[in-house]
Amino acid sequence: MAQPSPRMTAQDFDQELLILFDAYVHGTIDRRGFLVGAQKFATASMTAGALLAALSPNFAMGQQIPTDDKRLSTATLSYPSTAGTGTVKGYLAKPANMTGKLPGVLVVHENRGLNPHIEDITRRIALDGYIAFAPDALTPLGGYPGDEDKARTLFATLDQKKATEDFVAGTMFLKGQADCTGKVGVVGFCYGGGMAHTLATRLPELNAAVPFYGNHPAPEDAAKVKAPLLIHFAAVDERINAAWPGYEAALKAAGAKYTAHQYAGTQHGFNNDTTPRYDATAAKLAWERTMAFFAQSLKTA
Repeated sequence: MAQPSPRMTAQDFDQELLILFDAYVHGTIDRRGFLVGAQKFATASMTAGALLAALSPNFAMGQQIPTDDKRLSTATLSYPSTAGTGTVKGYLAKPANMTGKLPGVLVVHENRGLNPHIEDITRRIALDGYIAFAPDALTPLGGYPGDEDKARTLFATLDQKKATEDFVAGTMFLKGQADCTGKVGVVGFCYGGGMAHTLATRLPELNAAVPFYGNHPAPEDAAKVKAPLLIHFAAVDERINAAWPGYEAALKAAGAKYTAHQYAGTQHGFNNDTTPRYDATAAKLAWERTMAFFAQSLKTA
């Protein structure tokens, strides 16, 4: 029987190509721009198109918790966002056998909307004893379309001010659930990491925020942060890391509580286990730290 091919990692790709892919993912260049730039790394067995496919998400590979896991109760819910886009849909997961109330964790996706990877993350959090809720910022545009390229294109057209209000409303919707203790944290990745930072400046009611490699707010907003922060950085991520010294100085000046970790040798997106940029060792450590932080911030009196 043939053995499965080994999983590709960031080390299998030239760093210049990884930077090019990051630019594509974040809209600095389009698909054609990536393919043209990737041509110099193409070989007879790995064309530019094949390189793009290899770097793109494989959701089946990254699924840890089945969608029909009997330990969980899941549902798609709609909630009002009067200052945002009106009505937003989100994916909710909680333990099936829960008794009493549990704290909530808002999960904020990357710049492609509520894809299967973020739903899987939501289920993982719920299994640790939380009500986890992941809004879909693409709701006003029909929701996540099932295609990452289409999702990225749609995402670029969003009204970001209204999208922010949708996540503010989503946090309060989760906090107000009848089976929620009222303690709520947020975790976000890439775009979602930036949103986690933003929510920490917007909501004094927030009890914890965990941004993974997300854009930082303006330094003058640091004084508004009341929740403790746990901030995860990739090592090779100049686009995000360059703004950290200024924001860290502002957090210190404001007396904000924060802990920051940078993971040696990692690329932006290292927690996403559907792509080669995933770093299993760093992701495991970052996730253990995240869940310990939420337990301390949300489950203690």
